[in-house]
Amino acid sequence: MHLHKYEKIWLIFGIGSLVLFLAVLGFGAFWKGTHPQSHGATIDPQNIEAHEAFQPENLGLTKVDDDKYIVNIAASAFHYDLGVDEDGKPVKKLTIPKGSTVLFQITTKDVVHGFNVSGTNVNMMVEPGYISRMETVMKKPGEYTVVCNEYCGVGHHLMYATVEVTE
Repeated sequence: MHLHKYEKIWLIFGIGSLVLFLAVLGFGAFWKGTHPQSHGATIDPQNIEAHEAFQPENLGLTKVDDDKYIVNIAASAFHYDLGVDEDGKPVKKLTIPKGSTVLFQITTKDVVHGFNVSGTNVNMMVEPGYISRMETVMKKPGEYTVVCNEYCGVGHHLMYATVEVTE
């Protein structure tokens, strides 16, 4: 079979583009740790407190083991519920030691929200009726802003929190 010069060029270009695309996808998946959302655990959006992780006393940061933490968050109209402190005030800042493995578990009662810890690979869509989970290692010390990156209404700009990674 004889291929014209231009056919060979376009075949090489097409196959090269495919190889490059797969290399970029593989780099993101295996080197950077990008992966699809959790296994799709479901929850009743009208009664999230029925799930143990989202009961008021279990919200926020919980130490599970040496350098292992779970962060349970209930998102709702224009705020992330991270629990309350000893004085009964809402928590807006989580403090996590550097090098810790953190499992973020988040759900919502009302509309679709986003959950993005800026400067890390934590970025999830939070949908009513589902529990979004993502595990990451907090490697670099600093203050990271948690933002909702899905427009959820007029108070969307008020939906934020802070994660501080300490030495």
